[in-house]
Amino acid sequence: MKTVEQIAAELQAYDPQALSASAVNAFLAKLVAPVSDSESLPLFEALDRVLAQDVVSPVSVPPHDNSAMDGFAFDGAQLQAAQPVHLACVGTALAGKAWQGTVGPGQCVRIMTGAIMPAGLDTVLPQELAQVQGDQVVVRPGLLQAGDNRRQAGEDVLQGQPALRQGTRLSPAALGLAASLGIPTVKVWRKLKVAYFSTGDEILSLGDAPREGAVYDSNRYTVFGLLTRLGVEVLDFGVVGDDPTQLQATFEQAARQADAIITSGGVSVGEADHTKTMMKKLGDVAFWRIAMRPGRPMAVGRIGKATPQGGSAILFGLPGNPVAVMVTFLAFVRPALLQMMGAHSEPTPLLRARSQETLRKKPGRTEYQRGIVSTASDGSLQVRTTGNQGSGVLSSMVQGNGLIVLHHGQGTVNLGDEVDVMMFDGVI
Repeated sequence: MKTVEQIAAELQAYDPQALSASAVNAFLAKLVAPVSDSESLPLFEALDRVLAQDVVSPVSVPPHDNSAMDGFAFDGAQLQAAQPVHLACVGTALAGKAWQGTVGPGQCVRIMTGAIMPAGLDTVLPQELAQVQGDQVVVRPGLLQAGDNRRQAGEDVLQGQPALRQGTRLSPAALGLAASLGIPTVKVWRKLKVAYFSTGDEILSLGDAPREGAVYDSNRYTVFGLLTRLGVEVLDFGVVGDDPTQLQATFEQAARQADAIITSGGVSVGEADHTKTMMKKLGDVAFWRIAMRPGRPMAVGRIGKATPQGGSAILFGLPGNPVAVMVTFLAFVRPALLQMMGAHSEPTPLLRARSQETLRKKPGRTEYQRGIVSTASDGSLQVRTTGNQGSGVLSSMVQGNGLIVLHHGQGTVNLGDEVDVMMFDGVI
């Protein structure tokens, strides 16, 4: 297990006082490690869990060549470029059982969607394109090519081949694929446990009486929602005041129970230093000033000591402003937690959209502006900001449907220029 100092030494141009967004993700990728315990779950309980081993198909899907639609099956070798083909219909093939007859030259069978293709037949004329005259079917020239409208055996999944790979996060489609193979249970990594608490004497819990200079804790609820969407087990430690004894007890309990700890507040320059002091005392922690907006201050490292009984957890100390908490979570914490869950480590996909306004920016930091993506009259994507981009304007995260990502080296964006957008759908 490498120390924070050792990881920092491996990164080029590491500067904790002006760290780029890409360097943050590179650092975290070296800091965190996947969980190692697994369990077997029935499919109904496995949604959003991460596969701990490949799912190898015991069968081919589909198991036989079959028809992709209702129509008439025949041997495609009979098709002619300029002449219609006349076929005599000699029976009907239904889904669920093989047709027992034989089909010779100049013949076809009526076939239903999903029915097994009779031997020697490889092409299906859709019912709506057929000219039927009694038991005669006419295939007009130019409609088909040999092999059209046939699903080949194993074209979805081949027997003995991995249908789902280790590290796959099980989506509804993945559950359906496993079920189509007749697999009732899957082996998944155990749920990641993530503890969270807010810090500061100025933070009120819901139900507390209002008082001058204090604010209600929104971060606890946004982080809870983000973690729940991610599929981890959330350990809520509430609000912890600026009391060293209480802070130490909470950190130590969280490190014993969780794989990762997320805090908000107490890591900015000029704030009461109880939280930062306790992080230093109990762990191996780096304090950063990230070249980004919003969300400049952040603390990362490990809290506690690794023992056979547990007691060590990865720390993510986030800023206190509500939007900054959400942005730093999406940009840095979420990818790191996915890696800890054992999921494939892949960059968050970004969409391209035309800016509907000028976005002023100087190179040298990454900016994440709340945006609203819509479809322009020509069908292309366009994006505009939600307006006020202050880090305390939480309503902008509700109004927006994505973050406009203005990269580290990027300058001012002119009206009509394309920008990258990190969409919220399925994430927050």
